[in-house]
Amino acid sequence: MLDSLPDSDAVLAQFNRLIQELLRGNMHRNTFRPWEVELLLDIEACNLRESAKRETLKRYQKAVQRQMEKGARLPMRLSEYLESVKAKRAAQVQTQAAPPLPQTH
Repeated sequence: MLDSLPDSDAVLAQFNRLIQELLRGNMHRNTFRPWEVELLLDIEACNLRESAKRETLKRYQKAVQRQMEKGARLPMRLSEYLESVKAKRAAQVQTQAAPPLPQTH
């Protein structure tokens, strides 16, 4: 099945179009690729607050662009992105809360 996917540049262009349609709030098409449907369902399931949705989608789009530049065949789901952000924040908090290690001479 992966062999039938278009190249990552084409997928990225389609992903960017999908996100732009979501950000604009106007979806004027009625045909979607299977991976686009999966992403749309995942975005819906994430229940983003309306006030944060736009900025979250923009940051998600940038993260997917970086991921695709590194060779991913398909965009990660929004839920995966949100989990990675949550894990990074938790690691930062843990690092900041950890006492400094004693120095040995």
